[in-house]
Amino acid sequence: MLIDFVPTVSGVSLVEAPGFLKAPGGAPANVTIAVTRLGGKSAFIGKLGDDEFGHMLAGILKQNGVQADGINFDKGARTAFWRSTFEGNGSGKGGRGIALNDPNLRLPLWPSAEEARKQIKSIWDKADVIKVSDVKLEFLTENDKIDDESAMSLWHPNLKLLLGSPLKFHGSVETFHVKTVDTTGAGDSFVGALLTKIVDDQAILEDEARLKEVLRFSCACGAITTTKKGAIPALPTEAEALTLLKGGA
Repeated sequence: MLIDFVPTVSGVSLVEAPGFLKAPGGAPANVTIAVTRLGGKSAFIGKLGDDEFGHMLAGILKQNGVQADGINFDKGARTAFWRSTFEGNGSGKGGRGIALNDPNLRLPLWPSAEEARKQIKSIWDKADVIKVSDVKLEFLTENDKIDDESAMSLWHPNLKLLLGSPLKFHGSVETFHVKTVDTTGAGDSFVGALLTKIVDDQAILEDEARLKEVLRFSCACGAITTTKKGAIPALPTEAEALTLLKGGA
């Protein structure tokens, strides 16, 4: 988790910004809150800095209905923060749960690209659902050609859905045109919505028509999230997503 400091005015540099808003976030937190906001249940397991920001982030999780008993506070660490500008691990799976792998590639944090690739792939076969961008697909396959063949090289027998690349079901779902303010957290909102739906009924993953309906709902959640600054404040409720799906404002 981290604190994103968002400029109060868009389209200016960090130096020119008159002020900043604190926007708590980080992909795991965004996804867990996206789930609870849509009526699902989620828990956060991780470590935060034992400082004011760390305890604030833990409080925000609890306020949003996320089970936070698994949080440890590290006295030797400080909670990360990030300044933004705008222009205009696998052993936790059990029972009937679904394991999602959304690799977050930060090469400067790894000893080498080879080590990053090795560690990401080490938990690949434990996931039921994997979300991967074209850039990450190129990195993992060491192939700059993005097609079905390269995507299939990452498929494993237990995998049910690979998002973001051409694969099992050929086609796409219609996206939404909204007035975008901040794209932060849109992908996390999409993933949270997807998980909320497929955890309740995993048969969706085997039914193309129903899967497309769920992906359309998830796209609506992601689109709504871009209409406000900051990730967590912008995560939608189910009612808001259904309104957009029906063509409402």
